[in-house]
Amino acid sequence: MSHRPSSGLAAVSTALLAMSRRLEVHDVLKTIVVSARELLDAEYAALGVPDDHGGFAQFVVDGVSDEQWKAIGPLPRQHGILAAMLHEEKAERLADVRKDPRFEGWPSAHPDMSDFLGLPVRDGDETIAALFLANKRCPKPDGGCGFTEEDEELLSILAQHAAIALTNARLYERSRELTIVEERSRLAHELHDAVSQKLFSLRLTAQAAAALVDRDPARAKDELQQVAALAAEAADELRAAVVELRPAALDEDGLVATLRTQIQVLDRAHAARVTFDSSAVRALPAAQEEALLRVAQEALHNALRHSGGDRVDVTLARRAQGAVLSVTDNGKGFEPRVVRRAGRHLGLVSMRDRAGGVGGRLRVQSAPGQGTTIEMEVPGG
Repeated sequence: MSHRPSSGLAAVSTALLAMSRRLEVHDVLKTIVVSARELLDAEYAALGVPDDHGGFAQFVVDGVSDEQWKAIGPLPRQHGILAAMLHEEKAERLADVRKDPRFEGWPSAHPDMSDFLGLPVRDGDETIAALFLANKRCPKPDGGCGFTEEDEELLSILAQHAAIALTNARLYERSRELTIVEERSRLAHELHDAVSQKLFSLRLTAQAAAALVDRDPARAKDELQQVAALAAEAADELRAAVVELRPAALDEDGLVATLRTQIQVLDRAHAARVTFDSSAVRALPAAQEEALLRVAQEALHNALRHSGGDRVDVTLARRAQGAVLSVTDNGKGFEPRVVRRAGRHLGLVSMRDRAGGVGGRLRVQSAPGQGTTIEMEVPGG
């Protein structure tokens, strides 16, 4: 990603087109950061979206390896030069950020940075992010900054379009959330209409059978047979409604994007850190994608509610023509055989059924004090 387009106009055009093609907020943020670093030929780039508690809801970097990012530690707080990007409307171009009076240091694993260019990303009067670059790849004048006024102008143009792209992505996600809520409401009505009539008939028939047990056992037996038939019909209708339900987001966005969005929501909603990583996953048959999503949801529910851990890692990777899903927590773990004997399945039965129903398999690895890993593999199509 160190190659810069030969024309500044071509570079800006490439960056703007890349941003306009993304709908997921995370993808938009990553595209902005990568585009900015390539456009200005910097060694490092980052973009932080502030939260309401003095930190960052999201913080995306480019130029830092995954191992280095993990070693740096928790997300930075809103302080020093980062705070200036959020609370001041002007750009900051510095020859050496370390000599700025607002600089407050960084973790030991943090890469060393000198020349710096940063500015707020604004939507009207609201600052929605801070975008900054460090270490321009060029000879620097003695005591001067490698970033130029032209760089500042280019980054300002990029930031203006970044605000539009980020706002559109947020509106898209909000629209999708409303669609999901509407779909759930519709499903609730359909389930009510489909099953409640059967349950009402079932209740009346059971009451009739109870009244006939003493004075007419033969008729009571007939009524009980009707009870059994009605119960079977109700169960079939309920099962059909659930089996045929396919999440709207899965149809629209695919498995990877749907999982990423749901896991980002869980990460914000729970004290435990919830992460997601995917690599080279191909599109799978619809039934397999839905089964993987449902198993991921069940495994995440168990990990966040029952494990007691402070981290849950979800990975989805390609394996041969199919894929393998892994949900791992660092919680208290359990002994699977003891859980089965006690009749507390923690959703394992339904997860195995879902895996088996699409030709896949489910593996559970857990032990007291050693966390839990739920792994599901599907063959693909």
